[in-house]
Amino acid sequence: MQFSTKILLALLPYFIQANAQALNSGTTTRYWDCCKPSCAWPGKANLAVRSNPVQIYDINNNPISDPNVASGCGGGTAYQYSNESPWVVNDNLAYGYAAVNIEEGLEASWCCTCYELTFTSGPVTGKKMIIQATNTGGDLARNQFNLSVYSPLSPP
Repeated sequence: MQFSTKILLALLPYFIQANAQALNSGTTTRYWDCCKPSCAWPGKANLAVRSNPVQIYDINNNPISDPNVASGCGGGTAYQYSNESPWVVNDNLAYGYAAVNIEEGLEASWCCTCYELTFTSGPVTGKKMIIQATNTGGDLARNQFNLSVYSPLSPP
């Protein structure tokens, strides 16, 4: 389930409070692989009754209603939405999506959860980003946020 900017802004104080003590530090990287996000599979997230996992799309960005469709990276027809990239709210805040691997909890507790990141190095030092975990990764280090960033130069 992906949230609109309006909903994220309305819920922001709750996300910050709920996750403020979850992590003290982590790392960020970026990825784009087009594969069906792991949090799109039924049962991958601790969601409210009748809530849906992360939305999936066909190769032409048309929504797919059946969450059981296999990933395009494994011979199926389900993919990540090609517009799942960060967007800027103002000079100090952006929203986005990420694959995560968190030291505490299990994959089901990470999926669809929102996190506030405060960057501590580089040109974005001090800036914040609110991300929703739409993917996880066994290849990620603990407390790693692999930001979903699409560009025309990303691999297909």
